[in-house]
Amino acid sequence: MRFWGWGTDGHDEPLPAGALELLRRELGDAAADATPRPPVALEDVRLPAATLTDQARAALVAAVGEAHVRDDHATRVLHAAGKSYPDLVRLRAGTVPSAPDAVVYPGDHDEVAAVLAACAEHGVAAVPFGGGTSVVGGVEALRGPDHAAVVTVDLARLSFVREVDARSQLATVGAGTTGPEVERLLAEHGLTLGHYPQSFEFSTLGGWVATRSAGQASTGYGRIDDLVAGLRVATPSGTIATSAVPGTAAGPDLRELLVGSEGTLGVITEVTVRVRPRPTTARYEVWALPDLAAGIETLRELRQAGIAPAVSRLSDEEETRLQLAMAGDSSTAKIGRAYLAARGRAHGCTLTLGFEGGADGVADQRARVHPVVRHHGGVALGSRAGEKWRDGRFHGPYLRDELLTRRVLVDTLETATTWGDLLDLYRAVGAAIRRALRDRGTPPLVMCHVSHVYATGASLYFTFVAAQEDGAELEQWHAVKAAAGDAIAAAGGTITHHHAIGRDHAPWLGAEVGPLGLDLLRAAKARLDPTGVLNPGKLVDAGPLPGAG
Repeated sequence: MRFWGWGTDGHDEPLPAGALELLRRELGDAAADATPRPPVALEDVRLPAATLTDQARAALVAAVGEAHVRDDHATRVLHAAGKSYPDLVRLRAGTVPSAPDAVVYPGDHDEVAAVLAACAEHGVAAVPFGGGTSVVGGVEALRGPDHAAVVTVDLARLSFVREVDARSQLATVGAGTTGPEVERLLAEHGLTLGHYPQSFEFSTLGGWVATRSAGQASTGYGRIDDLVAGLRVATPSGTIATSAVPGTAAGPDLRELLVGSEGTLGVITEVTVRVRPRPTTARYEVWALPDLAAGIETLRELRQAGIAPAVSRLSDEEETRLQLAMAGDSSTAKIGRAYLAARGRAHGCTLTLGFEGGADGVADQRARVHPVVRHHGGVALGSRAGEKWRDGRFHGPYLRDELLTRRVLVDTLETATTWGDLLDLYRAVGAAIRRALRDRGTPPLVMCHVSHVYATGASLYFTFVAAQEDGAELEQWHAVKAAAGDAIAAAGGTITHHHAIGRDHAPWLGAEVGPLGLDLLRAAKARLDPTGVLNPGKLVDAGPLPGAG
């Protein structure tokens, strides 16, 4: 993957003309027409000097072999950070405050355990690394005050399906297996996991589990925590392996402690996941709705009636405006604009629904869903728009690269709450983001969609765009992040629904889990990682946010 953005060289997603015109109207000519600022060349990225001792390196080589310990400049740059906004601002400028002294590539569980033992013995921090797609500072190569060096533990060699139990609908998969490879290997057995985060092309199963991920089809297939049946985890104190039995009363569920632990308690090496037969039929469609409240009621009624399409995604008026702008003069866009005009509205909302399964099941689900959507004022825009969304659902990060080159701040954040509080949370967070950016003289475009729908509530996923504050890009970002995080906490939402805590959300974790909850997490870390080598600076012991001063 590119060190400064998303994807690989040659795979670019230029902004459509309609999107550029919308940015010009919302953010001003300066944002849309700013002189491009391309990233520096990889060889020009400045890294701190490596401090790994010869003795520590020899121990790592003994664990995995000489060929699997790398400390060249390119490898260090590619593992220095993830894909958060602060990560990319610094990488594109070529100024990286921290980087691994070496990158280690273990080939199996025992080698991971040996690497952790070597790190504990020599006082070397160890940062687990899957696809490197964290957007919350979760894989930044930080070291604690007592660490002599830091290495990244790249799990790329742990890519496999060890066992498939089709009768029980279980599969044991290596933690370093990427999304496309998970689906390819399971397809050989006629099965699917059905987990499709936006990072699907590059993120890994172990990363999904470590961050408690929710894929775009979580409403139908479940979050990753719903799909994990068992785990194998290497820690500096030994191995934890949880059973894949369907249910147990043998005390608290250790899976729940390890899922979402973000590499701070151990390194996940294998995951036994719940799988299902691959769908034979898929139908994606888009509906226009009069406003967000009508869409929210539609989703609530469907979920509480036990109807769960694979994908349920409700775009607010601002996100719908961007979708129509990007669609240009397509037939779908024309229908959408005609719908709004007929109702005397400047804006409306769109609802994307995805149905997957057998032909009869898909037909039955659609027959149950359509009357509910129509009852709330929905008008079908057809399957072509739905298929277009499905085909482009992993393209968002590529567009971010283009915006960053144009000196535009673009980032996302997410939360969740109950149905009764969802609209209030939506308004509070949106207002906080707008106020924070306007106060700095950079008026924003703030969009949101409702997704990951539950019987009791749903998540909110915000995207905000504004002209970058030249010379103060991280301070500008921090002001927005702090305002949004405080608004979420004050309104009773979760600080993160599926991006994880990492470094960026740590200031608000205590408000969510309480002082005793933090103590419990720290006690678990002290037992499993007594020398504190695992992913320091994340989750429970994170420092100040980038740009906080």
